[in-house]
Amino acid sequence: MLKIYWKRSLWVLNKPRRETMLKNTKAATKITALVVDDSMINQRIHHKLLENLGIENQVVGNGKEAVDVHCSGKHFDLILMDMDMPIMNGIEATRTLRAMGIQSTIAGVSSHSSLSEDTQEFIEAGLDDYQEKPLTPDKLVAILHKVNLHV
Repeated sequence: MLKIYWKRSLWVLNKPRRETMLKNTKAATKITALVVDDSMINQRIHHKLLENLGIENQVVGNGKEAVDVHCSGKHFDLILMDMDMPIMNGIEATRTLRAMGIQSTIAGVSSHSSLSEDTQEFIEAGLDDYQEKPLTPDKLVAILHKVNLHV
């Protein structure tokens, strides 16, 4: 809420801080995310994009680590999954997580065109959404709204 008040012969417009607005948004404090990407640059970008929306998130470097995190009992509302990774790629990880009964929203984020055969296989593995890199704030918000995770 904006407040206008008089201070030392000046009108002052007091805008609420972004942190305060996010704290006042119920959904933003409840959403958790897992970033699965082998690129440290993409990890940082995705982590920061989520953090800027007030979404708690954890980062892992490949699909096997994503499966292991879930096996340890952690739960995430959203998983941002890269397709091309060492050890276990995003397609295998998505299939494995779905076979384990993981109901998290899984959004594939890859540099492949949405028309490629690999991308089709990725989507069929159990994705809820697919976005081409680079992931932008608008694309992330579109994912969240598409799967009813509102911030």
